[in-house]
Amino acid sequence: MSGPDISVVICVYTEDRWEDILAAVSSVRAQSYPALETLLVVDHNEALLERLTKEYKESEESEESEESEAGAGEVRVLANAGPRGLSAGRNTGIAASYGEVVAFLDDDAVAERDWLRHFAAGYADPRVMAVGGRTEPIWASGRRPHWFPEEFDWVVGCTYRGLPPGRVRVRNVLGGNASFRRTAFDFAGGFATGIGRDGDRLPLGCEETELCIRLTRARPDAVLLIDDRAVIHHRVPGPREHFRYFRTRTYAEGLSKALVARSVGADKGLESERRYATRVLPAGVARGLRDALLARPGGAGRAGAIVAGVLTAAGGYVVGSARARRGGAGYSVAAVEGAAGTEEAAGTEGGAGTEGGAGTEGGAG
Repeated sequence: MSGPDISVVICVYTEDRWEDILAAVSSVRAQSYPALETLLVVDHNEALLERLTKEYKESEESEESEESEAGAGEVRVLANAGPRGLSAGRNTGIAASYGEVVAFLDDDAVAERDWLRHFAAGYADPRVMAVGGRTEPIWASGRRPHWFPEEFDWVVGCTYRGLPPGRVRVRNVLGGNASFRRTAFDFAGGFATGIGRDGDRLPLGCEETELCIRLTRARPDAVLLIDDRAVIHHRVPGPREHFRYFRTRTYAEGLSKALVARSVGADKGLESERRYATRVLPAGVARGLRDALLARPGGAGRAGAIVAGVLTAAGGYVVGSARARRGGAGYSVAAVEGAAGTEEAAGTEGGAGTEGGAGTEGGAG
């Protein structure tokens, strides 16, 4: 099959997601466009590392004794070689992988059968440095909470209302459903450590936004795409269906944007957010109020949640900006082993945000 070889990296950190991890790997091994390999990077959890190593060693031995799954690719289990957190785990996977393209899948998500096929198609254009996809929520309760606005699905790591359909050029891709040409890391270095997820602490992120902005600065001709046919389904656990989590995540998003804006400048760091805030969200409030007038369930709640989300994100941005002005700990961007990126440090402080929006000209970033 013509097209680039693709390595898939899945970062994992807890045995609580054991069944989800196995499902994620199975979805990769069932792809119509076979992955070259799947790398499970374990974030400083020896018990999980040992259990996964045993699981996939036995799986490989079983396949060798029978007819191997066609084109399934090797599954390798690795320990995060850097500090605790998602960014260092991804960098470990990049350094260990062999593919021309490196794709990332969340450990609590499953990919549709043609996920990698659509990624591969995007790289036919040599200018394309990254391709992301669409992430659909799987609600633990079986359905979307009536009050939860689709415009804020980025809160739970999913594609939100406001992104244009089809294959579109974007500022940044979503890290849980994304791929990068390997040479992108030669130009820009790896994911920044000091921001992003770190186990069960405050739900941080935005490392993919910062990387994508850094990449397009290093390569102004780079093209970054989202193809909404490259679909994954992402689990949303029960606690994340509640307003308390919604509020925490939107506040963290504000902290994150302050950090990114401090690093790359407000013009670039907030260009997508301005349109999202001035066009997408007002339209969402209007729809909610209309539904409330028509006595449809959740209309007023959705309108109120949008307003609350904007206010808490703004509060986080103010706090994050104040911290950044005072100086303090920064985050660092290290070269990925085997890549040509150089180490640098951004001397800012501030929490990172959520999984974040995809950052098209018409959405949140």
